[in-house]
Amino acid sequence: MKWETSQYGSRLWNKIPHYYHLITQLGAIYIDTSCLKWAGQQFQGKAPIVEKLSSLPFQKIQHSMTAQDHQPTPHSCIISTVVGQPKMFLLKNINNAWVCTNDVFRLALHNFG
Repeated sequence: MKWETSQYGSRLWNKIPHYYHLITQLGAIYIDTSCLKWAGQQFQGKAPIVEKLSSLPFQKIQHSMTAQDHQPTPHSCIISTVVGQPKMFLLKNINNAWVCTNDVFRLALHNFG
């Protein structure tokens, strides 16, 4: 395990907001064994996760990232935490492609005003 691999988490996380703006491409970061916990609700598998994220009741997504931390884990994974918009996710390298195997999100209300 090399600490340098944590830079991958930062680079990958910086791409994820782009995927959220292109909802139809969200399937690219999830696999059939991925899990999503969204504000207390549990979803497992690529299709249910993309369906949930595609059916969110708001029209605009605004990201508030004030800090992010990434650590390599055994078995070619990276665990990441994003502060500002409470989010935790686990990225796994499968066949030289990074996928999100676990994703936890809790909505935090901010005054972007």
